[in-house]
Amino acid sequence: MTATWTPYRIRQLSEQLTERDQQILTSLEQYRMLSTRLIQRLHFPALPLGDHSSISAATRGTTRVLGRLEQHELITRLPRRIGGIKHGSSGIVWQLAATGERYLRAQRADGQRRRFVTPSTTFMEHTLEVAELAVDLIEKSRTGAVEVLSLQTEPACWREYTSPSGSSLAVKPDLAVVTADTDFETHSFVEVDRATEHGPAVLRTCRTYQQYFRSGIEQDRTGVFPLVVWVTPDERRADRLRRSIADDPSLQTALFHVIPKENALSVLAPDASPNPKGGTT
Repeated sequence: MTATWTPYRIRQLSEQLTERDQQILTSLEQYRMLSTRLIQRLHFPALPLGDHSSISAATRGTTRVLGRLEQHELITRLPRRIGGIKHGSSGIVWQLAATGERYLRAQRADGQRRRFVTPSTTFMEHTLEVAELAVDLIEKSRTGAVEVLSLQTEPACWREYTSPSGSSLAVKPDLAVVTADTDFETHSFVEVDRATEHGPAVLRTCRTYQQYFRSGIEQDRTGVFPLVVWVTPDERRADRLRRSIADDPSLQTALFHVIPKENALSVLAPDASPNPKGGTT
């Protein structure tokens, strides 16, 4: 029999959790899974971005807290780790356990239950790459160079629209991001590419974004259409996608930008932008 999540039980568990514990659970819900290292970067930042004296000290603190949350059966570690044994505890991958998920839902009176399955290696690696890019953005904002005004993950970042034929469609970026420096905003839909999709599949996705652009929904809502940024593993893959997009006469190439992940922040969170809203008007 499943115990009822009464207000008393929610309050009882809340009293056992620190504010940072709650934030970790929320992050695991938002990003679906995170490695120990990513949790450390998000919630236990080391100098100069945080209070911990070193990354090693921050990692030890992270490991202790995650162990306690695991004992409460709020989170669980996945059977596979990233980077192999040599990465130690920092390579452990975590997700919400059923109890943690029910606790968060009960706090906001959400009756929609999430189904838990063991993710495939491909799904896990892609999800962690998306999360790492988000953490990179958050860390850059902590330097004071830029501000992250909005960072939506799936499915909150999906956008629904109706095709010219009347079909219900959606664009499903990995992230929707709005950043700003002192003068400009930059709006982006982010597609994290792992070089697993063939060119035709990428072009189909581009056409879907172009259809959404032509619907005018995003422009009516925000005044700008975000740049669709493809983040690739390396420059070779980026060059291949750039050529594929440029060679497709049906595409408006100005809607798209392809960049290797090592340079992604220069596009997603630049210190200045030629367009005051950083997207396509």
